[in-house]
Amino acid sequence: QVQLVESGGGLVQAGGSLRLSCAASGRTFSRYSRYVMAWFRQAPGKEREFLASISWIGGSTDFADSVKGRFSISRDNAANTVFLQMNSLKPEDTAVYYCAARSDSLRNYVHWGQGTQVTVSS
Repeated sequence: QVQLVESGGGLVQAGGSLRLSCAASGRTFSRYSRYVMAWFRQAPGKEREFLASISWIGGSTDFADSVKGRFSISRDNAANTVFLQMNSLKPEDTAVYYCAARSDSLRNYVHWGQGTQVTVSS
């Protein structure tokens, strides 16, 4: 089992930056785990949206077109933590941001954090 805890959300003005963190733990999770970690978001009245992913081993990344060039994803294997750096934030980035994890042999994300609210004011 994997537990994910997000932090770093808050209120920021348009054009500002935030860095979200996701701490992973659990019996099956370690710096050698073959997991893919990802960030999603869900705005009120909208479907959950994929933002970015990173492989725990190797560090290969993938980004949604909507955030390419503004968001970056990274990980600290020793600390079992994945980060989402968000720059040039816009009011439409306002949402609850979720961390997720899946085995690299599976397609679906099965482990989810509780989410952290990001609000961007105009």
